[in-house]
Amino acid sequence: MAIKTRTAIIAGNWKMNYGPQLAANFARDIVPELGRLMLLYERIMSILCPPAISLAAVRQVLEERPLTRIELGAQNMYYEEMGAFTGEIAPTMVSELCSTVILGHSERRTYFCETDEMVNKKAQAALRHALRPIVCIGEHLEQYEAGQTEQVIRTQVLHSLANFSAQKAADVVIAYEPIWAIGTGKAATVEGAGKVISLIRELYNDMYGSEAANDLRILYGGSVTPANIGEFMSYPDIDGALVGGASIKPDFVEIVQKTIETLEQ
Repeated sequence: MAIKTRTAIIAGNWKMNYGPQLAANFARDIVPELGRLMLLYERIMSILCPPAISLAAVRQVLEERPLTRIELGAQNMYYEEMGAFTGEIAPTMVSELCSTVILGHSERRTYFCETDEMVNKKAQAALRHALRPIVCIGEHLEQYEAGQTEQVIRTQVLHSLANFSAQKAADVVIAYEPIWAIGTGKAATVEGAGKVISLIRELYNDMYGSEAANDLRILYGGSVTPANIGEFMSYPDIDGALVGGASIKPDFVEIVQKTIETLEQ
């Protein structure tokens, strides 16, 4: 396999699992081995994304082991700076604890009616506050079966990822998550996911130029396991994974290990 020049990202989306105590306990279980793995291969980073209420607890665990390239991410935020937005979290608040924020996850789009335009506002706010946005896009099963994947992805890229400055465009991370693969145990094929991810990079090139497109990191998400991560990481345009269910199990460490083994080949 050709050597990849972009630093790989394995991000764990814990979703609505683990309050502060359980989150801290789980982090203490996995961080030592994750830290050891980070020392083995320098072109990889890991991001833990617990629920908002558990961010401070996990941050404390990470501070016990500095310089491990394990970072902290939030699962969502609002785009306004402050004000009467009950239940929301401002970019300034996220930036006090995190380096990264997941935006536009399909569960946010489906259950909370987030639109491409709203996701774009959040992504722009993240960049203004030096946060790394992981912007999620992907098609539903009905769209996939109707052969509409390319059309859906094109629309999401053009609207969710619009109006970034040339300087900031390369700081964005995109996660392609076919919605029909999330939590189902049925991952996309490497060829299918790779084709869509290559399309995303081409669209980004048209929007922001070759330098930003070449630097852009695109992750795959959707039933990622230790058994299939190696196949996905062998595809040139795939730069890592946004891991859901497996991220709250010891499997997450094994996924990172398998990623490193693939990248070293």
